Amino acid sequence: MPDTRALVVAGAAVAALGLSTPAAVAWDSPSNIVALPSVIARGGQLTITVDGCRNGGTATSNAFSPTRLTPIRGANETARGTATINNNARPGPYDILVICDGKRLTKPHAFTVIGGVRGGIGGSSTTGATPTDIAIGGSLVAAAAIGGGVFWMRRRAERRI
Repeated sequence: MPDTRALVVAGAAVAALGLSTPAAVAWDSPSNIVALPSVIARGGQLTITVDGCRNGGTATSNAFSPTRLTPIRGANETARGTATINNNARPGPYDILVICDGKRLTKPHAFTVIGGVRGGIGGSSTTGATPTDIAIGGSLVAAAAIGGGVFWMRRRAERRI
């Protein structure tokens, strides 16, 4: 009886080990698309990695131009490419379509483009300062200078009395 128990425990251990180790299989089509970072601003660089793409291929999306995927040396059947997000891409989720060796794979909602502000020129401005903006700003500066001069002259006149 003790031998039977030992045999059952050993069999269960071997079965658990066999189920926990990944199977070594050769991919015959693209199987996994990873886009990093998953949240990106317009104009940013997106790295796309595809498993099962042994000879390289192409990745496309509405947010970037078609990007070439090249095989990674030392990584079995994996290809990578870098895409630049279009400056006019609308905020929201985007899909990626990969074509490798004539086979297609789509990953829905692979990454999300976020909107941003154009810092340094006023944030919400799209064309910079207009002539009207400059006139208003100049008027405010002139009014502040005149008001400061009047205040200074009154303070000076009070000291003489």
